[in-house]
Amino acid sequence: MAGSGYDYIIVGAGSAGCTLAYRLAVDPSVRVLVLEAGRPDTHFLIHMPAGVVSMAGSGRYDWGYWTEPQAHCKDRRMYWPRGKTLGGSSSINAMLYVRGHAWDYDHWRQLGNPGWSYADVLPYFIKAQHNERGASEHHGVGGPLNVADQVSPAPINNAFVEACVQAGHRRNADFNGAVQDGVGFFQVTQKGGKRWSAAQAYLRPALARGNVTVLTQAHVARVIIENGRATGVTYRKDGKDVVAHAAREVVLSGGAVNSPQLLMLSGVGPADHLKAHGIAVVADVPGVGANLQDHLDAATLYYCTTRDTYDTASKLATFARYVFAKTGPGTSCIAESGGFLRTGEGLAAPDIQLHFIPAFVIDHGRTRMKRNGMTLHVCLLRPESRGTIRLKSADPTADAAIDANYLAEPKDLQGLVRGTRIAREIFAQAALAPYRGGELEPGAGKQSDADLADWVRARCETIYHPVGSCRMGPETDSSAVVDTALRVRGVAGLRVVDASIMPTLVGGNTNAPTIMIAERAADLMLGEAAPARQAA
Repeated sequence: MAGSGYDYIIVGAGSAGCTLAYRLAVDPSVRVLVLEAGRPDTHFLIHMPAGVVSMAGSGRYDWGYWTEPQAHCKDRRMYWPRGKTLGGSSSINAMLYVRGHAWDYDHWRQLGNPGWSYADVLPYFIKAQHNERGASEHHGVGGPLNVADQVSPAPINNAFVEACVQAGHRRNADFNGAVQDGVGFFQVTQKGGKRWSAAQAYLRPALARGNVTVLTQAHVARVIIENGRATGVTYRKDGKDVVAHAAREVVLSGGAVNSPQLLMLSGVGPADHLKAHGIAVVADVPGVGANLQDHLDAATLYYCTTRDTYDTASKLATFARYVFAKTGPGTSCIAESGGFLRTGEGLAAPDIQLHFIPAFVIDHGRTRMKRNGMTLHVCLLRPESRGTIRLKSADPTADAAIDANYLAEPKDLQGLVRGTRIAREIFAQAALAPYRGGELEPGAGKQSDADLADWVRARCETIYHPVGSCRMGPETDSSAVVDTALRVRGVAGLRVVDASIMPTLVGGNTNAPTIMIAERAADLMLGEAAPARQAA
């Protein structure tokens, strides 16, 4: 069927694309084509949860992006891994199932996006989910996305949670329940001790229906737009250029980097920028590639005086235990415990997220230590800084220019400094005394706000949650890229469905919200298609 006509073409087989394929193809008469630039997700380490450590920087299943020099982070280029395989980033992430705070979605509604309040989106979170804890007011069963408690978290996590309680923070057994505040263990997108990516949850069942075609290593060059309507795409596979046509819609689900890049390559974006690259302007949409947001992270590291962390664990024993029993460190999501805290009074929701890792994690895990250690990531949940995605050239195979513009707003830096002080308070508690060695980062010599701010600029990194570069907004908002039904401004038959449509970052990991967005988009699309079918 390659190159022939389809009803829907989905660009990107990540979390959103897999979800859409599953939902749109429920009608056996509908034909769906999914185009993925990456390889199939066949590697063993994708499916073994702890394999996430080895996947960092591998290049084979990761786009391996780098930002432009970050002016407020000592001009560092910063590594941005994004999934490049079936399942997208859900195939290489830490598998944490976190929805964000109810306030986040109510805020989207207040920004002029009806239908996206927490009351509106909660049913889609529930619909997507099969939570092994069972059904409740906040959780569902029977959905494609398996959500489970961790199989074998390291016991030292219990000491970390107790240390948080000693530091004055509450326990929380469910960050996706009635209250987000507190500390505890994360639930994960795993099933039977294996990663349960969007490809496992959604795409494979969709393929079983027979009306979904998936092509891997198919790099989309542009969307074909004729008389103001998207009619298909051109893509390159096996050295050949191919055209595929869509009778109903083309959907971009490439994520916060690739979706705005493809829009601009197709002539949809800021007119002056497109003209500068010799691209004919189809629709002048200034907001394409703007409003980029990401969760920035600063990690406090301590040596561990015992062998209770993963740093010196036997790889052979870990592998054997995983293969034969699906237990032990091989099932680890690495960021096993953590929480959501407020660094000041009067905040509407927690403003930092903690990820505790029973190991040293330096430079995204690419720098290995020969001693045992503990890492506590502090993530600023709602940064005020905004960046951009821009073209470097009109070549569709060239990487985009990513400028996250980290720490451009002073409040972001102040928040990470406050969070680092909280991390130190937690490490200082009695519960961690049996394990606590010296402080590696920031280092005992850095005590003043100025010293810590300088350290944050030198050491901060992404925690892998870029959003916002194709922002959703009301009709009156000229800077919005898509409307509240995720339709691209100025082009019929074209939508963006992925994390790039978020007006603002949510307070937590972004995989579950991205799947929710696709679940809601599928309902919107099918609802619009139904009258057309009846009229025909």
